[in-house]
Amino acid sequence: MSPSPNDPLFPGTPQEFLASWSATRGNLRRFLEDRALPPIDEESQRTAGEAAAAAAVQETFGIELDAFSSGVDSVSGSIEAAGGIHISTPDPDVPQDVGAAAFFDVDNTLIQGSSLIVFAMGLFRKKYFRISEILPIAWKQLKFRITGSENAADVAEGRNQALEFIKGKSVAELVELCEEIVDSSMIDKAWPATRELAHMHLAAGHQVWLVSATPVQLAQILAERFGFTGALGTVAEVEDGHFTGRLVGDILHGPGKKHSVAALAAIEQLDLARCTAYSDSINDIPMLSMVGTAVAINPDKKLRREAQQRGWAIRDYRSVRRAVRTWGLPAVVTAAASLGSWRVFRREKQAQ
Repeated sequence: MSPSPNDPLFPGTPQEFLASWSATRGNLRRFLEDRALPPIDEESQRTAGEAAAAAAVQETFGIELDAFSSGVDSVSGSIEAAGGIHISTPDPDVPQDVGAAAFFDVDNTLIQGSSLIVFAMGLFRKKYFRISEILPIAWKQLKFRITGSENAADVAEGRNQALEFIKGKSVAELVELCEEIVDSSMIDKAWPATRELAHMHLAAGHQVWLVSATPVQLAQILAERFGFTGALGTVAEVEDGHFTGRLVGDILHGPGKKHSVAALAAIEQLDLARCTAYSDSINDIPMLSMVGTAVAINPDKKLRREAQQRGWAIRDYRSVRRAVRTWGLPAVVTAAASLGSWRVFRREKQAQ
């Protein structure tokens, strides 16, 4: 048995169905019983409801129902962490372009290098954990800083280690530390040109969201400081104000970002064809390819190649790497050596 499109209780389009379901924070069974389907026997109701949800998800986003459900869990966790879906309210003098949004990755897209290593070192200075707990994560993040590319296995292992050492710790304490670290060590690491892009979207009446594998509390504080609409991040489960050491929904890495953006689009009624996504990593191809406009910012080699093949815009703000690509490594090394020699000569002249 399937739902009738003429049923006044059942949403008329896949988009309306997903928006209504997602607004219940993923409780598909309750949504089907309370809003979508007439009273029928439990098995038929479950089968019809799952079929309708699966069809709507596939038609709208091209992903499986389980993936979308995981995205809804992640978005719901982000909403709960923020105390509401929007962190910042739009400028009342700016007409809102409803349905349009921009999604920004954080590491090496908005923030220079890795936000996680800055965060971890800040926590270490606050004696939040021991050095033995942070060394494995620091090594993985050092590799990322040197190579400019992410490794999915490193991200997953780092996530598990991070979840383990925050187990039992207070959420309020972590949020307070996040605020201190963002204000003292992260704001000034933002790429000015990326911030300008984000504010151009806000000025056009678009929503602006951070979508990052970084802890959701950190991502949301960054979004608040920059005046963005909100942030989706990796959500650690919380009970009685303390972390359980378990994850809610996806880690927001690779396909996880696509699933969460799909869920957010359903909740916020966003038209993904009118949305823009920005990232530096080949791992974010799932998110980049689901929107109307994709932009590679400070891209790793694989993403640069993919962006060139797909005709996506490329923006590179890394001066040294850009200089190497423009003039070649020998020319840059020669120029650096010449500059160094000139500075030594100048100091010697001043000392005479």
